[in-house]
Amino acid sequence: MTLSVSGFWLRFLFGCCAILGSLVSAQGQRPTPTATPPPVTGQDDDSITTFIRRVRLPITVMDKKGQFVSGLSQADFLVLEDKLPQRIETFSDDLGQDSQLYVAVLMDTSPSTAGKLRFEQESAMNFIQTVVRPRKDRVLFATFDHEIALKQDFTDKLDLLDRAVFGVKKLGTQTALYDAVWQFCDEKLRSVSGRRVLVVITDGEDTYSRADLRDAIDIAQRTETTIFAISTKAGLAGAVPGVQMGQVHGKADNNLVKLAEETGGMAFFTGDMLALEKSFTRINKELRAQYLVTYKPTNDRYDGSFRRIEVKLSNGRDGLKVRTKHGYKAIADSVRP
Repeated sequence: MTLSVSGFWLRFLFGCCAILGSLVSAQGQRPTPTATPPPVTGQDDDSITTFIRRVRLPITVMDKKGQFVSGLSQADFLVLEDKLPQRIETFSDDLGQDSQLYVAVLMDTSPSTAGKLRFEQESAMNFIQTVVRPRKDRVLFATFDHEIALKQDFTDKLDLLDRAVFGVKKLGTQTALYDAVWQFCDEKLRSVSGRRVLVVITDGEDTYSRADLRDAIDIAQRTETTIFAISTKAGLAGAVPGVQMGQVHGKADNNLVKLAEETGGMAFFTGDMLALEKSFTRINKELRAQYLVTYKPTNDRYDGSFRRIEVKLSNGRDGLKVRTKHGYKAIADSVRP
């Protein structure tokens, strides 16, 4: 009996040594890709557990000249999920006036932004000052490189945001764009009550994320977050040879466009502050001109499938363009209404 117990503990110790050895050999290695990045620096563990039973769609309608269209009614909209008509339960055309806005501003501080830090900082503060209504809306500010850091949690105090934005001095060594999008949608935006907007100021390159583009789009759609991307690839006008503002070139640019459009937002490619201010003004007008529709899906199974959303306008509304998120993954998720 004594020998049997000793043999057990001997095998146990050998097993522990083997596990320890494998952990030591893994130190310093980049983890394998996963859709669940580690917590954001400075975050808490509080969570809201209200399963999504309705789909909420902020909808933008524009005419042929790109002007926002107001005055439409619920009868003017047809919502399709996987090509099946859905019954609209609630409709609002004064979303921009009554609903509180929560905005997460994420700024790229990776090596590829070297020489553009001041441009990014001014872009971030100009956006905040243009879009946010004091004593009404809330903004958080964060940076991402090889690390993701919350610099200022949700606040309506512009002095705190200004201090956080212009307090950034150092650049990191890599770019974890998709991890940053995932984490702030998942850990911050899902738990606020109101409209959720995420603004990414970046050149679009990602060199370090464990999440990928599809993961970032997925979490934004599930948490009902609209993403606007502001490209800094041109820095100040002409800073990057061969790149002209307003143009989309290459995979990184196309990924920014996809990230924004799949979530109902837009990507802006510009290299000077005047053009950026026009972009900010456009985003501001859009957020004040959106319609809000909610519906309960006819397919109420949480089977993990992707549900494609399409919003059309009724007859007599030809020539108008509708923009909203393209769909969502049907899983039992939690988000505040």
